Amino acid sequence: MTAPAHPPALRLGTAAGRGTLLATILASGMVFLDSTVVNVALPRLGAELKANVADLQWTVNGYLLMLAAFVLLGGALGDRFGRRRIFLLGVAWFAAASVLCGLSQGTGWLIVARFLQGAGGALLTPGSLSVLQASFHRDDRGKAIGTWSGLSGVSTALGPLLGGWLIDALSWRWIFFINLPLAVAVVLATLRWVPESRDVAASRTGAKRRFDVVGALLGALGLGGVTYALIDAPRGGRSPAVLLSVLVGVLATVAFVLVERRRGEAAMLPAKLFGSRLFSVLNVFTVVVYAALGGFTFFLSVYLQNGIGWSALLTGLATVPMTLLLLVGSPRAGALSAKIGPRLPLTVGPVIAAGGLLLLRRIGPGASYWVDVLPGVALFGAGLTLVVAPLTTSVLSAVADRFAGVASGFNNAASRAGGLLAVAALPLLVGLSGTGYEQKATLGHAFRGALLWCAGLLLVGAALAATLIHRPKGRAPS
Repeated sequence: MTAPAHPPALRLGTAAGRGTLLATILASGMVFLDSTVVNVALPRLGAELKANVADLQWTVNGYLLMLAAFVLLGGALGDRFGRRRIFLLGVAWFAAASVLCGLSQGTGWLIVARFLQGAGGALLTPGSLSVLQASFHRDDRGKAIGTWSGLSGVSTALGPLLGGWLIDALSWRWIFFINLPLAVAVVLATLRWVPESRDVAASRTGAKRRFDVVGALLGALGLGGVTYALIDAPRGGRSPAVLLSVLVGVLATVAFVLVERRRGEAAMLPAKLFGSRLFSVLNVFTVVVYAALGGFTFFLSVYLQNGIGWSALLTGLATVPMTLLLLVGSPRAGALSAKIGPRLPLTVGPVIAAGGLLLLRRIGPGASYWVDVLPGVALFGAGLTLVVAPLTTSVLSAVADRFAGVASGFNNAASRAGGLLAVAALPLLVGLSGTGYEQKATLGHAFRGALLWCAGLLLVGAALAATLIHRPKGRAPS
């Protein structure tokens, strides 16, 4: 039976409305949780599985690579075959991959499972928002999406804290096993309450309309090739494998650009989007700023445990103030940007965040949370708060309405690509390889160097905003 293109609109006050909202929040929460909590687990799983730095990098980057490369394709699959159907497939896939992660007996097993987990996340992440957009009555849609955004964000805040407790009380494996009961609840709620919907135009034209498997594969090869080269370079130097991966990455990236241009508006990423200079600059800004965020969180979690000797729970607590500032302050930052334009928040925010990272460089043996960690984390969080909401709003304002979905998806992919590249490159830049993350002196030197690089990236972002970002004068032409 074919799903209706326009199912009966749900209202928030009904059981079906509340059930649909619950399903999407829990599903997004799983993905957001696994984006933050794994960093806290790295020292423990590294010790148990006898992992080196490259293994830890791939544990983070395998997940990010699949999310960045396939999130746009995941959204197109939902439009074509049914949003609820692809959403359910993503949830089941994510849960199965999570179990494989928890059962891992070696680093190779874990890394493959993380790749699979990222693929599941790429199916369900765009589905969460598109289900809300398609299912709710227009009078309730804004409130539903706002509730989804806020409560999904809470999982990001609680992720390191919950993960730290699970790691200390049970094992690092439970940060993955916890996804299984959550997934069961999502599936039951979805089957009971979520209506099916689809994009009529996508169904009529099939793969010719924004169903770009070749583009997604080339994007993944481009990111994957460069990532492999950066991670393997400390061990392989200019080995044939490293040189080949660089060549594959560059050629795949060039091919991706050519294919997307040739496909026009049928492309996963229509080239017309980049006719807006503001859209292009904002996405470069996104890569730079989120690279700093990804590199910082990777190094902080490992250093606090292996360099300072903190427990996983205390390490998880360390970043909670940053996320709470984001949750509380982002709506206000968005309102400020709407009044004065995005240039000032996107310039000042990265400068403040860079100041926080420079403060955190003084963390050392015997560090006090209140004196050495909290001020820097809070300053970094305050700076990031000025960035996130204005950046999202500006990206959407830089393109025509009909491109809002793909623009948002690409910006999401750009943020994950920034984190992916930072985690791949920073250990190479600061001389951390092999089992160096287990040696306090080596790790301390690498941590302080990494924070300098991350602060530098933030200042580059501030310079981009100050010189190239302006207040949009209106919706971009279609």
